[in-house]
Amino acid sequence: MAEALDLDAMLQRFRDRAHAVKSRPLPPIAGDERTRFIEQAQNDFQDFAIISDAKATLVDGVLTLTIDLRSPGE
Repeated sequence: MAEALDLDAMLQRFRDRAHAVKSRPLPPIAGDERTRFIEQAQNDFQDFAIISDAKATLVDGVLTLTIDLRSPGE
């Protein structure tokens, strides 16, 4: 499994997912369902965007994602 893993392609898929969530049209729902849909879309975007910004390394079969959550300039 580890030999076939393309880390750059994996991170690109997360970038693509983040973009897809951001450009996803809002379905014809209202009220609480609409609020839940919007909250879930925001969470999905955040999760995909964070992972897509990671530095990925694969050493001895261990995948490590390093994610710098510091603000720019810190």
